[in-house]
Amino acid sequence: MIRAARDEDAEAMIAIEVAAGRMFAAVGMDFVAEDDPGTAEELLEYVRDGRAWVAEEAGAAVAYLIAEWVDGNVHIEQVSVDPAYAGRGIGASLVEHVAGWAREHGAPALTLTTYAEVAWNAPYYERLGFRRLADDEVTPGLRRIRAAEAAHGLDQWPRVGMRRPLTS
Repeated sequence: MIRAARDEDAEAMIAIEVAAGRMFAAVGMDFVAEDDPGTAEELLEYVRDGRAWVAEEAGAAVAYLIAEWVDGNVHIEQVSVDPAYAGRGIGASLVEHVAGWAREHGAPALTLTTYAEVAWNAPYYERLGFRRLADDEVTPGLRRIRAAEAAHGLDQWPRVGMRRPLTS
């Protein structure tokens, strides 16, 4: 079941982020596996603004997605699934849920930034209808996000901006 995140979900969301991050160590990306997952206070900004959702199983949060508005589009800031629940379509369900929310709020597209060569990143999102953006298609807001990611050290592996139109 997907629902809006609540204040009390913040700690579970952090635990999901830590567990999901560990998967990157298996492909030699220890810098992601060891990255700081952020704070409950940071997540609560998304929760309290209605831009955070969790997927629940048996009453426990097992995945989450947070989003923000960037250049008029809904930007998926983070989507993470507890590895114990991976491969069940939960991440895709969260993305579809947010796509519906974005349509209701008049967004023309979803965007995100991700690793270009990690199987559960860009190739996965391509299967969900996203396409990689050419450099001249990257909007100013996405450029700022990419610059912040680079400053945080996330550019040790190739990253890409992606977009999925929500209108036909």
